[in-house]
Amino acid sequence: MAKRPALIPQSDATRLFKAARAAGYARARLITHPDGRIEIVGEDAEAASPAMELSPYEKWKAGNAR
Repeated sequence: MAKRPALIPQSDATRLFKAARAAGYARARLITHPDGRIEIVGEDAEAASPAMELSPYEKWKAGNAR
């Protein structure tokens, strides 16, 4: 099977991620669409990861870690 060309060059992706970081976003996602559109979505760290409740073991481990 032949190697297909990249949808977006590495240098362009790096530039987009650096621009998102400079704009104040903690994370960014690069989305490529079948019609050729490229979309970058900036995300704040708090909004991207919902708070998960720790299990009793994880609570114990956090309190007793050396």
